[in-house]
Amino acid sequence: MVDQRAAAQAADASPSTAPGATTAPVTGNAVGVDIGGTKIAAGVVDHRGEIVAQTRRETPALHPDAIADAVADAVAELETTHVFTSVGVAAAGFVDASRRNVVFAPNLAWRDEPLAARVEQRIDRPVVVENDANAAAWAEYRFGGGLDEHGNAVDDLVMLTLGTGLGGGIVAGGLLQRGANGAAAELGHVRAVPGGRACGCGNAGCWEQYVSGNALVRDARDLLRSGDPQGAVLLREVGGDPEAVTGPVITRLAQAGDPGCARLIADVGRWLGEAVASFVAMLDPEVVVIGGGVSSAGELLLAPARVSLAENLSGRTHRDPPPLRTATKGNDAGIIGAADLARV
Repeated sequence: MVDQRAAAQAADASPSTAPGATTAPVTGNAVGVDIGGTKIAAGVVDHRGEIVAQTRRETPALHPDAIADAVADAVAELETTHVFTSVGVAAAGFVDASRRNVVFAPNLAWRDEPLAARVEQRIDRPVVVENDANAAAWAEYRFGGGLDEHGNAVDDLVMLTLGTGLGGGIVAGGLLQRGANGAAAELGHVRAVPGGRACGCGNAGCWEQYVSGNALVRDARDLLRSGDPQGAVLLREVGGDPEAVTGPVITRLAQAGDPGCARLIADVGRWLGEAVASFVAMLDPEVVVIGGGVSSAGELLLAPARVSLAENLSGRTHRDPPPLRTATKGNDAGIIGAADLARV
């Protein structure tokens, strides 16, 4: 396996400008492309993890060839103003160990999709493909929440992304863990509650069903349908329609002081702490980074998570829990991580 950390550090040591270049491109620039269900975001990323140019396209989700066309079009636009050496693509789905094919994607028309080859045919650049949660974890490890107080990357990190579902990424010993088939770190689909809530993966009781944006919204709708007075403010906000509830609305009201919405987020936080305790027992990370849309709730989510983690940590009388940190790269993490991984 390539020593990803050593290669990345070597890139950081490279000169930052090319003599005579009109746009002063950074040596080792790479393009990162984050393919989501509705949009394709692409950016030129320098060796410091900074996005120096960015563009977007809509995702033609039902047409693999059209997706490759859109990626190529975005890369071609960036090429008109910047120099780069390689392209990394972050994709939501199972990516095989070769980092070239998407075996399965739940929200896009990819089944054994040769994504790297399709894009390479259109752009004449080397392309690597990475799971989007892995790419985000790598971005935080290299440039964000995984840095210590001296700006150095920790050796061992777990990232959890609380979006629609629960994504995971693992860095151990400075290496991104992909597994034998490229499908490691599907932490959201570790089963937590035997016979629990049905999950889209085909199992029941997965952590994703208790720690995610979907879990937060489902619990909120259940609260409103129950007639519980703690849901009164939220119910008014959505015009009396529980189906109109969204995660950002819950977070906004909680941050404004509504106790019902704060309780909903705290409930997810407690589940989060239990999940982290399980992952700490397996992986013993130095840092756990929390990202995704739900993490915008900040301490409303993390404070109860820390309490729950401390209460459920194995061997807790003889060790401290790892710190829980909020991710710093936000929606750009997929672009940054994919680009950096394309260099290594």
